[in-house]
Order: sequence, then structure tokens, then C-alpha cells
Amino acid sequence: MTAHSNILTEEVNQDLRYLRLLSNNFPTISDACTEIINLEAILNLPKGTEHFLTDLHGEYEAFQHVLKNASGVVRRKVEDIFGNSLRESDKQALCTLIYYPEEKLEHVKKTEVDLNDWYRITLHHIIEVARMVSSKYSRSKVRKSLPTDFAYIIEELLHESQQEPDKHDYFNSIISSIIEIRRADEFIIAICNVIQRLTIDTLHIVGDIYDRGPGAHIIMDTLCTYHDFDIQWGNHDILWMGAAAGSDACIANVIRVSLRYANLETLEEGYGINLLPLATFAMDVYGTDPCKNFKSKVTDADFYKDKTLRMMAQMHKAISIIQFKLEGQIVTTRSEFEMASRNLLSAINYEKGTILLNGKEYELTDKNFPTIDPLNPLKLTPEEEDLVEKLRHSFQNSEKLGKHIRCLYSKGSLYLTRNSNLLYHASLPIEKDGTFKQVSILGKKYSGKKLLDIIEKLVRAAYFDDSKSELQQYALEYMWYLWCGPSSPLFNKSKMATFERYFIADKESHKEKKGEYYHLINEEEICDKILKEFGLNPATSRIINGHIPVKTIKGETPLRANGKLLVIDGGFSKAYQSETGIAGYTLIYNSHGLLLVQHEPFESAEKAISEGKDILSTTQILEFKAQRMKVRDTDRGKELESQIKDLQKLLIAYRSGFIKERK
Repeated sequence: MTAHSNILTEEVNQDLRYLRLLSNNFPTISDACTEIINLEAILNLPKGTEHFLTDLHGEYEAFQHVLKNASGVVRRKVEDIFGNSLRESDKQALCTLIYYPEEKLEHVKKTEVDLNDWYRITLHHIIEVARMVSSKYSRSKVRKSLPTDFAYIIEELLHESQQEPDKHDYFNSIISSIIEIRRADEFIIAICNVIQRLTIDTLHIVGDIYDRGPGAHIIMDTLCTYHDFDIQWGNHDILWMGAAAGSDACIANVIRVSLRYANLETLEEGYGINLLPLATFAMDVYGTDPCKNFKSKVTDADFYKDKTLRMMAQMHKAISIIQFKLEGQIVTTRSEFEMASRNLLSAINYEKGTILLNGKEYELTDKNFPTIDPLNPLKLTPEEEDLVEKLRHSFQNSEKLGKHIRCLYSKGSLYLTRNSNLLYHASLPIEKDGTFKQVSILGKKYSGKKLLDIIEKLVRAAYFDDSKSELQQYALEYMWYLWCGPSSPLFNKSKMATFERYFIADKESHKEKKGEYYHLINEEEICDKILKEFGLNPATSRIINGHIPVKTIKGETPLRANGKLLVIDGGFSKAYQSETGIAGYTLIYNSHGLLLVQHEPFESAEKAISEGKDILSTTQILEFKAQRMKVRDTDRGKELESQIKDLQKLLIAYRSGFIKERK
């Protein structure tokens, strides 16, 4: 008996209880052997393709299109297969069909003369594409991705070639039968969805699904049914999570940001949040106030009437004042947040209409504060208290918001290590000398990985702990701190200058000083230190962030520290595209290496369908491996190898008589 066998036999004796449980799934030697062979085969398949996106900010049409075209991968597959054998217009039409099968079919039926002939040609083409994208996966995995109605037929077509003389008639007869029984539309839709499903194996969202754009709820609808995704929470996601958990300060911020960008679709249409009480209150209190500093940033001014814009400005000011009161209450009672200087309503001289900040007096550009008592500026009026209670009830009782927030919790985390990549949205608090910053939480100091771990526990306690204990109250207030706190890994700036931008003309007061992390991440030594902190090998690993838009238009690049860190916020949000000069990045990690795809602005799904307008993307190869990576080289491979070892122990237990086979 070999030394390896001896070790396994000793481990069998220690693990008998676990192995008896495992034997329920594999009751015979044959079953265990079959699974070992299957897992060993999977280990030698090419690594699945991972896509990384960040800072979507509600831009649902562009996001959904990027998923459908797999950031240009589908177009490249079509080009590889058909090359010069199809015209450019035909290749583009085929791609559009794969992206939007239902809509494109309706368009084709209105223009195509011989529909059956088109069906026949098109079915052959999309089967070729499906065959190519499925070739790197096991039959079992492909089978699981197939729709029930057509699973058998698609599997036959994927694994039978019409080029083989013996199968030519068989293959074509299946195609003909699909057309003759009038199931071509359903079949095309099914196989196009399979292509989309198999082109992206895993999707990583590196934070900030919410705010600014109009369809965060639509993005969440897509993600919550997606086959394999994870999210590393961004500060905007945390803000919504805090609002759903019942944090009044988070609720006020969510509504204020939505009004600032004239984006009420997500709140009202997406989640059914009732803003009528806020509108009524705002009109009563600010009916004669022009609220000029609170006009929404609208991209299409013609969409709104002047009366609507004025009412939104009044609502905007009303919720902002409530927000500043609520935030002042938190920083006054939570000295450990070290944010006492952000109690700005208490720094105002209401008689003079000025504010004292950092030893300098500024004149306020808006001096109308009808709901503020200068002697007790943080106290909510009875009407404000009633409004806050109604808004909290609306957020906590939105069924759809609750569903989406639970999805964020179940699929999300502050950070993730996967296949030698460290993912987190924004930063890790660091001192100027490069040491990890010590941050006080509940009377203890934490730094580095331990800081993120304790914060994640608080984030989960804020939503799931319904004890109304002191811990839960602290967790709720910490959710707000994560949104704008100076030592928050999701923000990490000296301040969030919301008040200053609304009330002070001097732009010097608007500046938000970035934490040391943002200056030090260009150094390889710092990135290596962070990677080691999370148990990764700096020689083969990298950090992936979002949060800070990369201003490509000014020559900035996503690569930092000689490629050790990638910042992939390229401006998915239209609000940032004038700064970045592009419309987002996708980082693709496949079996050949690492690709960075840079996107141009997306016009609309309607134009993509009617005119075949795809997102124009350019691809940069960041890392290329001559020998393709296999599943064995991934974290999933390590899990499979562990399962194989357990099955080998089970075989020994069967053959040694420790456990009896069950025929």
C-alpha cells in the first residue's frame, strides 16, 4: 500500500460520520467511481469566462445589451465562424437576432418574403454559434442550461454534425420538422437565450447598481434571475440597503439623490414608494420659495413641465433639510464616527445668513429655513416627524424592494476573492505610511481584512436583526456612515460636501479630499501588501475596483501599479460620460487570459433591433496565456479536487468494509 493510500485510510477512520452522509448520494462503488471520472474530466475543461462590470447606476438598457452581446464576444464568435462566408449585414442581423430574438423575429416577419427559407438558413447559423459557445463546457452543464421544451432537440443538434454523411438527413429533418410544425420562433428564441447564457459563465458586479439612471430596479430584476452572479456592495447599494432596513438618514439620502437627478422611476414605478406625502409637505412649506439651488439635473428638459420641475425642486429642498437634521443627530450622538464637524445646521448664523466652516465664514446662497428652530436646529418639526415615519413605512413595506435587497444580501459581500482576483468596490482605509488604518467600531480597533469582516457583520445585522437592540441601532447608523464616512471603505474621503454644494457659492468649500488609498494604489508595494492581507499571492493576483470614474478623455488608464490594480469604472452612467469620454468598461477573464473592453455610448435597444446598431467596443489584451487555463487552475477546480479526495475516501470505506454498499 502506498504512503498516499495509508494517509487516506487514516483520514477515512476520522471522517466516517461525514462519509456515511456522502454515501447517501453515492450508494455504490460504481456510483462513486463514475463521479470521480466525471469530476476529473471537468477539471480538464477550459476555464469558464468571467465578466466584471461596475458602477451601472441604473443604466439598464446599456447593461442589458452588454449582457446580451457579452461585451462584443458574441460578435467575435460570429466573425470567427462565418468570416467571409456571410455579408457584413447578414452577420450583424444574426447578432441582433441572438441579442433580441423576440423583437427581431417580429421585424423579420414584416420584411421577409420567403419566411420558411429564412428560418432554415437562420436555424443552421444559430446552431453553429451555439455549438461553438458550448464546446468548452461538459454536456451535463450545457444540458442544465437548456430550456425544458427543447432540451432534447437542442442537445441533439449541438452534438450532431450535418457534415457527417450518415447524419446529414437526420440533422436536416429535425430543422425541417421544427419549421413545419410552426415552432421555429420558439426554438430560435430558446437557442438564442442558450447562447447568451453560455457566453458568460460568471458575472461579477463590483458595486453601485443604484442611483442616477432610471432603471436600477430593472437591473435587479435581471440579476435576481441570472444564472451565476455576485456583487461587491458599493456605497450607493449600501444606501438603498440601509433605507430598506429602516435607516431614516439613508431614506432621506435615497430620495434626495433621486430628486437631484430627476430619477423617480425607480422609487415610484419600480418600488411603489409613495412620495405624495413629501410633495404635499413641500408645497405647504416651500410654496413661495423658488428653491433655485435645488433644481434637478435633467438630461431631457422637454420631458418635464415647468410646474413639475418646480414641485420637484421644492421636494428636493424639503428632503435635504430633513436629511441634514437626521445626519446632525447621528454625528452628535456617535462621537466614534469623528464627524462632529458635519453638524452643519448648528454652524449656521441664522440672523446673518452665514455659516462658519473650518474657521472661515461663508454667506449662504439660500437663507430660507422655515422648518428650522435656530435654538434647536436638529429637531424635526411634528410634520417632518410624521413624514419621515410615512416614508419609512413605505420603504420597509415595498415587496419588490424587499425582494431585491434580499437578493443583494444573498449574492453580495463587501469583498470577494475569486481566481486570484480581489474584488471590492472602492478602497481599503490606509495611512499615509502605507499601514492599514485602525478604525474604531463598537469600542474596538479594526484594520485591513478584519475591518471589512466586522463591517459586513454590521451590514447584515442592520437588515436581519429585528430585535431593535442597541446593536441593531448602531448597525443602522453605520449603514449611513458607510455611505459618507471618512474612514468608510466604500467612500474614504474627508467629507461628502452635499450641504456646501447646495448653499455655498465658493467651490473651494466643495472639495472632498480623497483618502490615502487613492494616492498609494499606484505603488506595487501597496497593492502587494493588500493582496497578502487577503491571502492572495501578489505574483499572480490583482485587485479590481470601481467607484472612481477613469477619465479616459484626459489620458487616464484603468491600469495602476503596473497592472496589479484595475479601476474599471468607465462611466456606464450617462451622468459621468462627459468626464470619462466613454460609456463603461467590461473586464473579461477567459481561458486565454485577461481582456479589457471599452464601450462607446449605447443609443437604445430600439435602434439595436431596427437598425442593427450594436455597442461599439474596442478590446485591449492585458494578459495572454499560450496554454489555456483549465477548470483545474481555478478556485472551482480546488473545490472539485477536494470532492474527488472525499470520494476516494468513500471508495476505501466501501472496499474496507467500513461502510456497506446499498444496491
